[in-house]
Amino acid sequence: MPYKEPKIEKMYYTIGEVARMFDVKTSLIRFWEKEFDIIKPFKNKKGNRMFTPADVDNFHLIFYLVKEKGMTLKGAQKKLKDNKEDTVNNFEVIKKLKDIRVVLMELKENLEGDEN
Repeated sequence: MPYKEPKIEKMYYTIGEVARMFDVKTSLIRFWEKEFDIIKPFKNKKGNRMFTPADVDNFHLIFYLVKEKGMTLKGAQKKLKDNKEDTVNNFEVIKKLKDIRVVLMELKENLEGDEN
């Protein structure tokens, strides 16, 4: 049985890493941190923000609501405050559907390549 490298999960992400994940500027990450109380980064001795995987998951929700669905910040805040569980469930379903779409598109490309 071949040796398999264990997948190591990061405990903290810097603001730069989070900004690159979403292809946004760090100023937007700082702004969303102030606007949404579900994001609470740890600050080290230097004062640098260190985001947990839970914070990153919350950024995914905010990004989905604001950037993909086009909601206002107030609307996204209200949605997360009123029914975060439904929002999370809807986001997870959409994420899985997008993953399925990617797999299906790859299959389609492979099938079209075999025909040529």
